Amino acid sequence: MIGVIAATASGRTAAATLAAAWPGEVRVLPDQHAEGRKPADALREAWRTCDAVVSFLAVGATVRVLAPLLGHKTEDPAVVCVDESMRFAVAVLGGHHGANLLARRLTGVLGTQPVITTASDGAGVSALDSFGRDLGFTVHNPELLAHVGAAVLSGEPVLIEGADPWPLPALPPNVSKDAADAATGILVSDEAEPTCMCHEGWFGSRLVYRPPSLVVGIGSARGVTSAEVGELVDRTLAEAGLAPESVRCVATIDLKADEQGILDAARERGWDVVTYPAEALAAVDVPNPSEVVQAEVGTPSVAEASALHAARVLGRAGELVAAKSKTANATCAVARLTPRGRLSIVGLGPGARDLLTPRAEDALRRAAVIVGLDQYVDQIRDLVRPGTRVVETGLGQEEERARAAVEEAARGNAVALIGSGDAGVYAMASPALEFADARVDVDGVPGVTAALAASNLLGAPLGHDHAYISLSDLHTPWEVIERRVRAAAEGDFTVCFYNPRSRARDWQLAAVLKILAEHRPPETPVGFVRNATRRDQTATLTTLADLDPADVDMFTVVLVGSSRSRDVAGRFVTPRGYRWA
Repeated sequence: MIGVIAATASGRTAAATLAAAWPGEVRVLPDQHAEGRKPADALREAWRTCDAVVSFLAVGATVRVLAPLLGHKTEDPAVVCVDESMRFAVAVLGGHHGANLLARRLTGVLGTQPVITTASDGAGVSALDSFGRDLGFTVHNPELLAHVGAAVLSGEPVLIEGADPWPLPALPPNVSKDAADAATGILVSDEAEPTCMCHEGWFGSRLVYRPPSLVVGIGSARGVTSAEVGELVDRTLAEAGLAPESVRCVATIDLKADEQGILDAARERGWDVVTYPAEALAAVDVPNPSEVVQAEVGTPSVAEASALHAARVLGRAGELVAAKSKTANATCAVARLTPRGRLSIVGLGPGARDLLTPRAEDALRRAAVIVGLDQYVDQIRDLVRPGTRVVETGLGQEEERARAAVEEAARGNAVALIGSGDAGVYAMASPALEFADARVDVDGVPGVTAALAASNLLGAPLGHDHAYISLSDLHTPWEVIERRVRAAAEGDFTVCFYNPRSRARDWQLAAVLKILAEHRPPETPVGFVRNATRRDQTATLTTLADLDPADVDMFTVVLVGSSRSRDVAGRFVTPRGYRWA
């Protein structure tokens, strides 16, 4: 919940705009002056009751009110201040804990410019206090965040260990697994610190992240107590030298889904419980099967099998790191999962930077590897974080780029595969998804297509049913393309043509226009837009009879209206509703 506080008419108007744009997410505190109360009271109430705060008050006034209430940045609400003229949205508190993102989100609603003051964001470097948070990482020794973070930003050598299996964002080149002599380091580990170490500890000056890499498998007799289960789990983890903070969940057989002792022991430790049917567990090879358990529940293993099975379901592989241990009424085993890689398929839009979505920007900053056509990489090179590896190729080679991106993600990397427009429309999503398997998590990031950009420049040609057809016969036989055009013509669709004409394909556009002319009047509007939203864009509105295919090339999108489309004051309009005679 975002608490919004305003003291002026301008602020209240902006607050109402936010509430309308983000329904259910915004709580606009009422006009406190009308109740004889001050805006400061509303600000304190928002601080106490909301997850984030947007203050349409001066930064100084906001800070003076909230300063006595400050606790820890990981627990306090994020705070953004917006000035009276709605020019700037300043992330004041909790930049890496929601304020930076909120300041950027406000841009899309209020048109404000986000002001990000955190040092890592200013340097374009991934913030250590949120490093891996979206993967479930927690910081074991947060007192070292400032020390190690300063070394990272200063360019000092920083050793990083244990990060390879995880799809983490890039860190700058001075953070390296080869920096063996570095004075500081970063460690990603689910191993517990031995209790016998000296005061400096096993981790020394390394900043330690706990990944959610462990699954605890539990089997039990009916009626087992939570104390017995909990003590067994704690002992098993301790004897294996594993950190409880890295436990992702508890796994067991579905017959135990209502076993209160297991549920309570997990809840007391803040862990979720997942269950699986006996037949799934019976298919898992384990080192310690039991005929007694087989006869009782239909699988020779519960603890070991459920831990391993859950690790393989939640990741791309799993290994047993603590074999079965038991008490009179319970068994316990622990598996470590190998996480899946992450592939974000990102649409960059038609070319204009303001049509690149905030979500796409976030995906590019989140990636450790970016794969794309060289000219598209050039468009977003300023958004690439230091340390990000870029794999770029020339025109063509779409299949090779898609395969390379999937292979990088399958190795556990965080990969962004980029393309123009929307990646799912005549672009990279389709070939990439043909190669992607269960080793990879895929996230599609929508983009503004060339058709949408062109449509808005021309008017509203896509106001009713429409079809997209590519005239490239590199992958589709011309006979198939021609059949689709005839179907669209007979169905009276507005048609948007991609790849309409090249030097090697100079006759296809004229051929399809002839087909459409059999079903449309000569005055049917036709619009063509070259390099939509780029600096050299051109938009032309003509008619089906007057269009000259020679004016069109591969950088052009052509839209041909339906029989109901009209030229209205120089604008291409397809009415939303047909009025049939």
